[in-house]
Amino acid sequence: MPHFHIDYSANIEEAVDIQALCEAIRATAAEIETFPTAGIRVRATCADHVSMADGNPKHGYIDLSVRLREGRAADVKQDAITRIFAALKDFMSTAMETRSIALSAEIRDIDAALSPKFGTVRDHMEDNA
Repeated sequence: MPHFHIDYSANIEEAVDIQALCEAIRATAAEIETFPTAGIRVRATCADHVSMADGNPKHGYIDLSVRLREGRAADVKQDAITRIFAALKDFMSTAMETRSIALSAEIRDIDAALSPKFGTVRDHMEDNA
């Protein structure tokens, strides 16, 4: 863990490189000590059907959900979400100059006892982090 899920409206794809956004979030997360590099997962899901605010189809959004194993102190999580959200806002700044886009983020804990994990990612990382 952590897992980052970017949920976004389809109408922003022409203005935003979603793959580059995923990489920007991953790179920022990798700089945050509380996030083990081997556990970082960033994925994006497009919502084709959206209605927002006053119903004008020009409005778009990005909602970033961060899930991580429980046990981190509140100040550690606050610092992490602040840094991740700053990266999202920075990445989106150019598109938001001309587009109606709402940004949001949330970080939440996952009960480790109810979330089994297994994988070989660490075995295949170049630096074996």
